[in-house]
Amino acid sequence: MTENGHLPVLPTEVIEFLDVGREGIFIDCTLGLAGHALAVLERNPRVRLIGLDRDGQSLEIARDRLEPYAGRVTLYQADFKDLAKLDLPFAKVRGILVDLGISSFQLDSPERGFSYMHEGPLDMRIDQRTKTTAEKILHTYPEQKLAEMFAKYGELAQTRRLAREIVHLRKLGRLETTGDLRVLIEQIYRWRPQRGRIHPAAKAFQALRIEVNGELEGLGEFIDGTVRLAAKGTRFVIISFHSLEDRIVKRAFHALARPDEGAPILEVLTKKPVMASEAEVAANSRARSAKLRAAERV
Repeated sequence: MTENGHLPVLPTEVIEFLDVGREGIFIDCTLGLAGHALAVLERNPRVRLIGLDRDGQSLEIARDRLEPYAGRVTLYQADFKDLAKLDLPFAKVRGILVDLGISSFQLDSPERGFSYMHEGPLDMRIDQRTKTTAEKILHTYPEQKLAEMFAKYGELAQTRRLAREIVHLRKLGRLETTGDLRVLIEQIYRWRPQRGRIHPAAKAFQALRIEVNGELEGLGEFIDGTVRLAAKGTRFVIISFHSLEDRIVKRAFHALARPDEGAPILEVLTKKPVMASEAEVAANSRARSAKLRAAERV
């Protein structure tokens, strides 16, 4: 685990937009290692916190870190998209936070297979109770489906060639680890490190991770449904890490703030996404791509 594993992104902005000075319940839908949750609990002794995370390993670390506040904390191993199924007292909820993406703790665990920078199995499951792994996708998806996945979720070029070579390697039994996939990608894209350029493996691994975990599926519906469940004055803060997520969040907020029919039920508090300062990026590289959008139920 790196030091950055304990650093939540945009912590000051999260506290400000959630308006945590109010008494009531705040929900951290993607608890991670509890960085944001700790900041909320430390700021206001009248707050109760509900935390969700799909990752059992992260949840146990978070539970230990939140032990001093155990009397004010309830934790669930659950997908945030299932929030409505938990039968929570939404009338008492004052703020809901969703920090999308992958944590440094997960990226820096080679056995989880999330990072192209570490040799490990082709796993990438956030919730390890599920059965679909990156290896299963790479070894069973037809060529066309692989190409579409890398183009849609990784926004890569030459995805037909990439898919074709993946199918070829899997037939030879030479696509078993994250290192195998990285080498293939570097060959196809003729990768040479250049300042300011993103490694193509980062985009390919992102696409695989999104597919394995269904990260974009139902995100817009979750926002719409949760906003409609919430009481007036409830704040929503959502942090995304790539354009695909941010686009969904922006459109969902816009649809509720400017509906085609009826009165608006949401006020958008951020005209543009809030980005990390240079100082924060220097201290926590993960914050570089973070985009925060906030809104309030009206």
